[in-house]
Amino acid sequence: MLFADLPLARRHDAASLAAHYVAGVLDRDSMTGGIEALSEAADFRPGDRVRTLKGSRKGVVRRILTDGRIAWLPDGNKAELIALPESLLHER
Repeated sequence: MLFADLPLARRHDAASLAAHYVAGVLDRDSMTGGIEALSEAADFRPGDRVRTLKGSRKGVVRRILTDGRIAWLPDGNKAELIALPESLLHER
């Protein structure tokens, strides 16, 4: 219920963070920081640094498509990827 307003992919990741905290695998600061990042509005602009939810890829937003999806260029890659805004986080 706590994560009902989040998109499905982010809801699963937030629940996983909470479960890892309860199991003692994750400290409180890491859990709250992760949930705060997942709760951010997906408001991207060209040039923004982004990363995937799991942090496996990082890159730069190239353009926002008319349907709201994000065209982004992963670091060290020449091919753009297309992603839903809820599947990316701002890189800090």
